[in-house]
Amino acid sequence: MIQIQNLSLHRGALPLLEQANLTLHAGWKVGIVGNNGVGKSSLFKMLLDQLHPDAGELSMPAGLSIAHMAQEVSSTNRTALEYILDGDLRLRQVQAELAHAEDQHLAGKIGELHAELEAIDGYRAESRAHQLLDGLGFMPGDAERPVSSFSGGWRIRLNLAQALMCRSDLLLLDEPTNHLDLDATIWLEQWLRVYPGTLLLISHDRDFIDSVVSHVVHMHNRALDLYKGNYSAFERMRAEKLSQQQAAFEKQQARIEQIESFVRRFKAKASKAKQAQSRIKELERMEQLSPAHVDSPFSFSFDCSDKISSPLLTLYDADLGYPERTILRDIALTLTPGERIGLLGHNGAGKSTLIKSLVGDLALLQGERHESEHLAIGYFAQHQLEALDLDASPLLHLQRISPKSTDQELRNFLGSFGFIGDQALDPVRSFSGGEKARVALALIAWRKPNLLLLDEPTNHLDLEVRHALTLALQSFDGALILVSHDRHLIRNTVDQFLLVADGKVEEFKGDLDDYHQWLAQQRKGQEPAAVESRDNRSLSAAERKELKRKEADNRARLRPLRKAVEKLEKDLEAVNASLAAVESQLADPAIYDDSQKAQLKQLLADQSQLVQRQQTIEESWMEQQEALEALESELNETE
Repeated sequence: MIQIQNLSLHRGALPLLEQANLTLHAGWKVGIVGNNGVGKSSLFKMLLDQLHPDAGELSMPAGLSIAHMAQEVSSTNRTALEYILDGDLRLRQVQAELAHAEDQHLAGKIGELHAELEAIDGYRAESRAHQLLDGLGFMPGDAERPVSSFSGGWRIRLNLAQALMCRSDLLLLDEPTNHLDLDATIWLEQWLRVYPGTLLLISHDRDFIDSVVSHVVHMHNRALDLYKGNYSAFERMRAEKLSQQQAAFEKQQARIEQIESFVRRFKAKASKAKQAQSRIKELERMEQLSPAHVDSPFSFSFDCSDKISSPLLTLYDADLGYPERTILRDIALTLTPGERIGLLGHNGAGKSTLIKSLVGDLALLQGERHESEHLAIGYFAQHQLEALDLDASPLLHLQRISPKSTDQELRNFLGSFGFIGDQALDPVRSFSGGEKARVALALIAWRKPNLLLLDEPTNHLDLEVRHALTLALQSFDGALILVSHDRHLIRNTVDQFLLVADGKVEEFKGDLDDYHQWLAQQRKGQEPAAVESRDNRSLSAAERKELKRKEADNRARLRPLRKAVEKLEKDLEAVNASLAAVESQLADPAIYDDSQKAQLKQLLADQSQLVQRQQTIEESWMEQQEALEALESELNETE
């Protein structure tokens, strides 16, 4: 049992918890929810003994084994397989003791250690590690690659695999799905359902939380409120409290009208499409839940352009991909106003290639692409964040697009995206990933597109922004194509699916539940030995020479980005160490004596400077990581 009694926790001068109380029982699966900045990650650090409460008590069972998913990106040269196996500390300890006993020819000890290996399932350890790699989307040959050869997002997946490999009583996962695609998210969800220990989960993916947790802890107003049930149950119970307020009730009614209007638009389709029926059921559930978000600061919309043509965009007999490799063949696709399409398919199957080709960023290898006269595309992908002017404010970004609009008009618009007051004037450089994503969405919405192409738009977005995005897409009158691992967003914004697989794009006649079954069937039929890699087939001398040349070119393109990332990681480690030292001094009650005022002032100034430096490095690291991952993705698709 984990028990928090009258606990107060501060980060510098910021109070995160005040006289908080919470009791969690063994075996519970608990979702930790709350707005960004309320202290969810700090709560994890306290459980890991990296932070200490300022007052009150935190009690945990003696000898509790804790596993957690590291957020730091390792650059070790150990293979991915060895890195994951390192997560099982007892396994590594027994293996080391066994090696020593064998060196010393200690027959009795050797027998004992082999018995212990059997008891801890050590002989199947590599098999379990391979299952984790497969479930999280790694390719068959990746197990022997050094960790340093993976991009930042894939290294985070390795951190997750290492945490899952660890035998633990308590598992702490902070945003585990951020770097996962839909397939890996579904696999992780199933793995966590059968995890036998206590799970504490921070996530902004509501369907993921709904499917995994049995309890929800809501962090707000410096308190910890425990709710029994999943996230939907929490929303209902919280909605009951909020709906008692008149202002909240009025806003709730307006949002319910939005949902009902959406349902009316697609009622006719419900009898023809299974997925439409599923969405209407979900919308009915949302009608009850919407009051839980009435205090959200986000209320934006995507208005459609005044001029619209049909069809908006057409691909005829198109081959898509890169000069070195065709990814998709013979694509025929016509997009008309009102179509709402979700793209399904394995990671690397070509979903992003299709969207880039529709946008026009990627030239067709063959075939034709026709735009309508009034086509206006709104395109969101992770590299859109890199295109932002880091020295410009959100207001300046909009002024450049619309110089004739008044400042008040622009500020009112930005306010609906949560940029209120002086924040609308702050440079984007200082923004978090989620804030940058909101800027990118605001720029798209201001232009009034009639075709939205969204490639993983929810990365970095918290639950409140995701809810607002869902409502905005529901009322959008143009065409929509969506790639996302957020199933709640998919269910509530699209009414048909296209499956991207085996070089083709075909209609998927079913809903997300049917897709889960399709994935399960794919996994059953995909034995590792049956997967043919490029290295398993015989190559001619000319092919081997050309392959080596391409690999050398690819390494040369990747090298400067990898070096930049590694330097930033070292800089971040140094800043984190300095910040930890300062915060350790601030945790000493003696520093707050009157005689220590000068030193306290200096420590607070140092802390502020280090935090700012930390944020700057982290933002630079994210930019370089995203550039590296984009290039690696491009190179992987061309291999």
